[in-house]
Amino acid sequence: MAKKKKAATQERKWWFRLLKKLMKGRYRRPTFVYFGEKLSSGGVILSNHEGTDAPLSLEIYCDSPKPLRMWGAWEMNSGVVQMYKYQTRVYYHEKKHWNLFLARVFCLLASPLTNLFYKGLNLISTYRDVRFMRTLHQSVEALQNGENIVIFPEDSTKGYLEQLEGFHHGFLTLCEYCEKKGMDVPIFVTYFRKKDLVYFVDRPILYSELKSSCNSKEEMAKNY
Repeated sequence: MAKKKKAATQERKWWFRLLKKLMKGRYRRPTFVYFGEKLSSGGVILSNHEGTDAPLSLEIYCDSPKPLRMWGAWEMNSGVVQMYKYQTRVYYHEKKHWNLFLARVFCLLASPLTNLFYKGLNLISTYRDVRFMRTLHQSVEALQNGENIVIFPEDSTKGYLEQLEGFHHGFLTLCEYCEKKGMDVPIFVTYFRKKDLVYFVDRPILYSELKSSCNSKEEMAKNY
């Protein structure tokens, strides 16, 4: 039986690369501090969010062997109208604590631009129902192609905080799914400290190592 051909690695379009160059005026280059090896291929990167600063600093400046594939709420990856509703109510009002009217006015301009940027990112949509299987399938395909999956698993019910208060353990579902596919993925925990523009990258740990040292998903998320 012929081997299944892997999908082509996602490369950034020329217009998106140009857009990123223009955005360097807004997002300055951070210093990346590694406590172990640099980012390899086919790993899971966990990071705090810090609004748009952490994701865009990673995308613009991260020295990754291949393009990153970020997880993001499906509402932000479903066209301008859905994105506008999500950005105004959830992102700017609930998480960043903006006045709702101001958020609605601002997003009349921001949402179309954000939608364009997300198209360039080729975001992997996340869901809170059975459609999450799509997320897992797309993520495994990307990992098999050597791409790194970026997940922002912090608890943001109180907004995006400077100091992390813990991780949701949903990212472990991906690691378990990979394990069933015969993949022992390396996990990189990173932290962006916005005030002095430093991105810390901890040494990678294989999911099998993390799993063997903890008794539950809650313990893995808490201790790591």
